[in-house]
Amino acid sequence: MSRLIRIALPFTVLAVILVFGGLGLIRSWGGSGSVPVAEVVRGDFVHRVVAEGVLEAEQATLLTPPRLQGIGQMKIAWIAEDGIQVGEGDVIVRFDATEMEKELFSGQSERSKALSKREQKEVEETAALENLGRDADLADLQLEYARAFQPKDDEIFSRTEIIESEIDETLATQRKTHASGIQAIRRDLGAVELDLLDLETRQAEITIERAESGLAELELRAPHAGILVLSRDDGELPQVGTMVHWRRPIAEIPQLAAMKVAVYILEADAGGVRPGIPVEVRLEAHPGETYAGSVRHVAAVAKSRSRYSPVQYFDLEVALERTDPTKMKPGQRVRTTLFLQNLEDVLTVPREAVFDGDDGAKLVYRRAGGGFEPVEVELGAAALGRVVVEAGLSEGDVIALVNPDRVGLEGNGNETRTPTALQPPGGQP
Repeated sequence: MSRLIRIALPFTVLAVILVFGGLGLIRSWGGSGSVPVAEVVRGDFVHRVVAEGVLEAEQATLLTPPRLQGIGQMKIAWIAEDGIQVGEGDVIVRFDATEMEKELFSGQSERSKALSKREQKEVEETAALENLGRDADLADLQLEYARAFQPKDDEIFSRTEIIESEIDETLATQRKTHASGIQAIRRDLGAVELDLLDLETRQAEITIERAESGLAELELRAPHAGILVLSRDDGELPQVGTMVHWRRPIAEIPQLAAMKVAVYILEADAGGVRPGIPVEVRLEAHPGETYAGSVRHVAAVAKSRSRYSPVQYFDLEVALERTDPTKMKPGQRVRTTLFLQNLEDVLTVPREAVFDGDDGAKLVYRRAGGGFEPVEVELGAAALGRVVVEAGLSEGDVIALVNPDRVGLEGNGNETRTPTALQPPGGQP
């Protein structure tokens, strides 16, 4: 018997340990401390959004391609480096001269053809008029002969001879009139044809003048000294081979005395952005110093910054209270913090403590007695981590950060978590 007791005793002890361990596990799952909670406190609420941007000059001289008749786009053959110091009259861009040279060659060729055709036409007209002149002289001689030797004496000449002589005189008169008329018509027609050839020559000369003028304007020069800032199309700088339209600026020479910030804020973060809200600006090159500003303009619609990305941004223009020309240069990247809302002395709770009710109401589970009760609340402004409660709770209330009903809890939660400091969206300080 004692041997059986010695064998069964270890198994009995192990069974007791398992029973009490299981009870402890059950108590830990459903007992106190299993529901994380937070205390409702009163304090300041700040909603901040962080966005990137670039510095721009308040005033700048835009440099655009020359507007040439008949040419909408021009190809860049050479362009100066971005950010260099330029002087007045320095070449900024040289455009490809191929099209202009083709037009010049075509105009010169057309002018040569027109001049050659005119010279040939003058020779032809001179010869034709000379021939017509000889015909008119011959007709005149025939008329004089017919009149000089016209038989009129009916006693000497027969009636038939007299009539034939009169007919010869009439025919000679008509020949002379016809020759003179043809000569005048040919002279007028030749003058018209020569005028048309002169018009062709003038058109060719206009083409030549336009091409020569275009060739003279294929160099874009700086109107005054300053820093050259190339324009960015979809984030890309213009380069050799790029086709540019005369309406789109290629570069600018900014005035550095006053700067502004072009900010690009995600469409999802743009709620509440409006002119006048304060902005804090940090230069990525000098992150230790901040500059105060405010939103001056908000774009009406969101748009993509790149044709290759579907992400939409709102363009903002931020006015700075001061400009430091020694540190601020156009095109520098900046990091901005927009203070969308700044409320004082309000009740806030973590966003994870707010749940949706069956009827669409917003609920918070407040500790009452040994459990939690659902309380309908009215919410106000919200940030990424916290939300303002305008009605339904009081300072000092303890609320659950999870839904007790979903974990099958009846209460007994007593772990109080102190609310953390309010964080802006994205967790940026």
